[in-house]
Amino acid sequence: MKTKQIIPQKSAEKVASFLETNSLHKRDFAEMIGVTLSYVYNLIDETVSFSTRGTTIERIATVMGIEPEEFPEYKIPQEPILVDETVEMIHYYLKENRMSVVSFLKSFPRKKRLYIVDLLRGALPIPVDFKEIQLIGKTLNMPKEEIYSLWEKRMHQVLQSAGMNIYANSALVESMFECAKKEIMKQT
Repeated sequence: MKTKQIIPQKSAEKVASFLETNSLHKRDFAEMIGVTLSYVYNLIDETVSFSTRGTTIERIATVMGIEPEEFPEYKIPQEPILVDETVEMIHYYLKENRMSVVSFLKSFPRKKRLYIVDLLRGALPIPVDFKEIQLIGKTLNMPKEEIYSLWEKRMHQVLQSAGMNIYANSALVESMFECAKKEIMKQT
């Protein structure tokens, strides 16, 4: 049995192929990864070297729906990357809905796309604003209870990081979230 030889594809070619396959304009791609349009053109034309900046490669990989390690230019960070369970949940719903990262990103206003890319790669936490979380959840067809749960977990993080001992104040915290849940479920 013959095995097919796999010819490694240059990073620039991989990006160009992705853009063509997904009918994604270079301008949209540039906005999604936080670079200029001219940089994307130069990257694909190989007028500039493919980025070795970890953040840029991670953003490119996130938009493409692949691991950054698939680019030979990527240097694995020395410190461990902690992936929030919220990010894992978003990726689960992307797969559940058979939605590509690109189509997910396109459902948000242009100015929000880079934020969403950074959220998906685990560099930023989900927003605190319930309406923002609700927009993400509705885009992914998440049940209301799941959307609320994401918001509540995020609020717990915010309260703790602000110095509140949520365990010592558990009665107050529970009461606050019960009230919030009633109001939120009434509105949605």
